[in-house]
Amino acid sequence: MLSWAKGENPPAVIVSVVDASNLSRNLYLTTQLLDLDIPTIVVLNMMDQLKDSSQIDIQKLKKELGVSAVVPISAKMNWGFDALKSAIQKSLVNVAQTNHQSQWINQDISHQIKLLIEPHFSSSKFAAAHALRRISRNESLNGENSHIEAIRNSILELGYNTDTLEATLRYKWIDGILPFVQPKIRTKIQKETRSERWDKILTHPWMGPAIFMAILYFIFQSIFTWASIPMDWIQAGIDNISMFVLSNMSPGMLRDILVEGIIGGVGAIVIFLPQILILSFFLTMLEDTGYMARVAFMLDKSMTKMGLHGKSILPLMSAYACAIPGIMSTRTIDSWKERLVTILILPLMSCSARLPVYTLLISAFIPPITVGGYFNLQGLTLVVMYFLGTVTALILAKIFSRFIKEKSSSSFVMELPPYRLPIARSVIRQVFIRGKLFLVNAGKIIMAISILLWFLASFPKVDASLTDVNPIHHSYAGKIGHAMEPVIRPLGFDWKIGIGLLTSFAAREVMVSTMATIYNVEDRGDETVNLREAMRNDVDVKTGVPVYTPLIALALMVFYVFAAQCMATFAIVRQETNSWKWPLFMIAYLTILAYTGAFIVYRGGLLLGYS
Repeated sequence: MLSWAKGENPPAVIVSVVDASNLSRNLYLTTQLLDLDIPTIVVLNMMDQLKDSSQIDIQKLKKELGVSAVVPISAKMNWGFDALKSAIQKSLVNVAQTNHQSQWINQDISHQIKLLIEPHFSSSKFAAAHALRRISRNESLNGENSHIEAIRNSILELGYNTDTLEATLRYKWIDGILPFVQPKIRTKIQKETRSERWDKILTHPWMGPAIFMAILYFIFQSIFTWASIPMDWIQAGIDNISMFVLSNMSPGMLRDILVEGIIGGVGAIVIFLPQILILSFFLTMLEDTGYMARVAFMLDKSMTKMGLHGKSILPLMSAYACAIPGIMSTRTIDSWKERLVTILILPLMSCSARLPVYTLLISAFIPPITVGGYFNLQGLTLVVMYFLGTVTALILAKIFSRFIKEKSSSSFVMELPPYRLPIARSVIRQVFIRGKLFLVNAGKIIMAISILLWFLASFPKVDASLTDVNPIHHSYAGKIGHAMEPVIRPLGFDWKIGIGLLTSFAAREVMVSTMATIYNVEDRGDETVNLREAMRNDVDVKTGVPVYTPLIALALMVFYVFAAQCMATFAIVRQETNSWKWPLFMIAYLTILAYTGAFIVYRGGLLLGYS
């Protein structure tokens, strides 16, 4: 876990950013960083929140912590950054060891506890902190477990809680130095802060979850309502680009690959950019206001019952944007068992890559009618897809936690930050970054696959006058799709969807560009097809029956709720678990779950008389 700090290329300096308005709670991580014996700069952010900047004695704080520098800044007001850059440069030029020598242990730990742990750490001046941390987590010392229980029992007899011993001692030391650092502050205990008044409602046992569900419904409904106009603009722009290319280029393979492959395939994904931006905007707002921490607090008890950790909430919520950072963020979970269970269920959270698939099928086959006088059916369908993945994830977490035989001992402590108004430029930056990642990262994959798929769907060339079916059926892509059809036909899927399922292993959103490329090659018209209309109007030439129906669309959405179709995700799982066993297990169980879920929806719908 600390290879980044103790490896061949450790950082030259650590910058620890803390909330200047609440030092008593924000210096905890700083004390842990100081134990690494790397020059550290403490950045006091949010100085604009203090009535008087002299409330904090900068020089005394620097001396007490033993750091290279303490720099006050305000990210919101955009000042202090020049001083921070200067402090970093000075620290890099004048590399000196820190003066901090585990003072939180040396000054506050009792003599008896120190005698108990001394035999279990080396002469390194920071090994005592490491040993004490391992005792708090009930882990072995130097590979030995024989004396750990005896040490913990002795510490309990001294009146310390062993599970919270490290936190107790660190906070005690921080509280001891603050009167010297903040001499002008006289502690006033407020009966109730504004944030606490809001929390009475937003974290209420039954009102809190209801409000959270209402917020999610509003977000998903907004994705359809607010994005419709810009999506139409993008579609019109793509059509104009196609017409320009068709009008100014001579007929031939290059023009066909540009219009049918690149513009048609990539354009089919770019259309959904407004929805990705809207989702990113709301997720950023929930994080920056401090509400996301409340969600973790509300659901902690439920998570524990399902075999998860309270810290699992944040990875699960971040997985709504992308599973990869969600999996990486599970590193904050101390218990390996709870971390592994969280990793295994994370792909079931519907990431933004699924959003183009959902919205394509919903906008094409789910009518925009009102249900119950209040709920729009399209938004409600999207909520159900997200809800289905989340509920299934929690059920499987309970099952996995029973079968994974690993020791688990952990606690969940989280400080709820005060509610804050998000900084506009920060929100805009986050939305821009996520939109850019969607276009650039996904765009590269989609363009490459669209070009490859165009070749597969266009060759070998067949004379249309010699066959009674569209030439695409005789292409390499058509043959691959028809070979898959017997396997997926029980789900209501045809050969086109089969090709989409294959290509979406690179990235789920590729399914949309795949369908667009196939329809463009099949159509051979003078402009790119509107994919939603093309799928809605597709009819079997032999039977006259629609190829796709609302029931098939629901089955396909359920398939994508569960499907194991993101190779990058499984590569990260391999990296984080250091084993191929878990990613292979994940691919197997998710594929079975997806096939079973789609089969039940489609066949069950047919039995009930739906089509």
